Amino acid sequence: MFDFTTAGESHGKGLVAVVEGVPAGLALTEEDILPDLRRRQMGYGRGGRMRIERDRAEILSGVRGGSTLGSPIALLIENRDWENWKQAMDAREKPRGPKARRVTAPRPGHADLAGYLKFGHRDLRNVLERASARETAARVAVGAVARRFLAEMGVRVCSEVLSIGGAGLPRSSWESRDPARNASRIEASEVRCADPKASRAMIDAIKAAQRARDTVGGVFVVVADGLPAGLGSYTRWDARLDTRLAAALMSIPAIKGVEVGMGFGAADTRGSKVHDPIRAKRGGGFLRLSNHAGGLEGGTTNGERLVVRAAMKPIATLSRPLESVDLATGRRADAAVERSDTCAVPAAAVVGEAMVAIELARSFREKFGGDSMQEVLAAFAGYRRLLAKRGAVRAA
Repeated sequence: MFDFTTAGESHGKGLVAVVEGVPAGLALTEEDILPDLRRRQMGYGRGGRMRIERDRAEILSGVRGGSTLGSPIALLIENRDWENWKQAMDAREKPRGPKARRVTAPRPGHADLAGYLKFGHRDLRNVLERASARETAARVAVGAVARRFLAEMGVRVCSEVLSIGGAGLPRSSWESRDPARNASRIEASEVRCADPKASRAMIDAIKAAQRARDTVGGVFVVVADGLPAGLGSYTRWDARLDTRLAAALMSIPAIKGVEVGMGFGAADTRGSKVHDPIRAKRGGGFLRLSNHAGGLEGGTTNGERLVVRAAMKPIATLSRPLESVDLATGRRADAAVERSDTCAVPAAAVVGEAMVAIELARSFREKFGGDSMQEVLAAFAGYRRLLAKRGAVRAA
């Protein structure tokens, strides 16, 4: 089983991730992880924190000489901003200094009030430090490990931002987007969109929000190419891959909706225009005339491209705060203001890639097992031969 856990606070000494279930013999170095961490820090509308941090994951265990050992992999990402917060965030001493002031006015839309009601923390910093999206840096590092594993099976995961603040690509074009083909243009865009006109419209939407001291959300798509049919299963509700992908994407802070393939558009369309006709290919195998299902049927991959989209709400921290209540006095107060971004949709797309890669790696490990990459690849090759036999229907 491919699995992971993370630890750390936004302004603590650092973030830690422990990854389990990576087979022995996978080539892996810190340089394999670094590009994804850098991509997460980019994007128009990011705040001052990204000018401070220079995220890099240090491999503490589970790898020797650039090759995984089959044991748990521990990753450390140090927080450079810790130097500005160590008096307030030190684990051993009572908080002190100007940054140690208690936070008592919860921000609408953030975990502040829910965390207070759940844990009883009188200082909301005990909530917001862990609830912060800073934690996703550790997930991106784990996702890079998963991506490296998937690459051995010929699987590629990529993303594109479709809209920000209501501006961007028209909804009618979302299904036809091909982030894999447009990867270089996406990476060169400040908002991770290959279309120059749509990119400019998104940037204008972010600028308008900045002028209004407000925030904006948006929609991004994550696709995976090279997947075999048969990952996931229809036999249990929690084995369905669409169930797991939706949960993985919804676990990203501020993600409020997920759709697979045609998604919500299928609800307003007749079945004859939703489902994907099947043909037998000459020489064996099957061909789909469309991919409205997004590569999943019955919670199982069908051999087509995986397509999932996620909707991100505007960031909850506003420089012009909303009304709240001071938990210390019970009186009306403005919500607490923390340093924040105007827009983080491009970064969320990179985190979305990571979460999709993690779930796909987990599915591969479940299906093909193995303690070493040699065993995994042998099992995968054998399964592909079986698929070829099962797809030996000849076109008429």
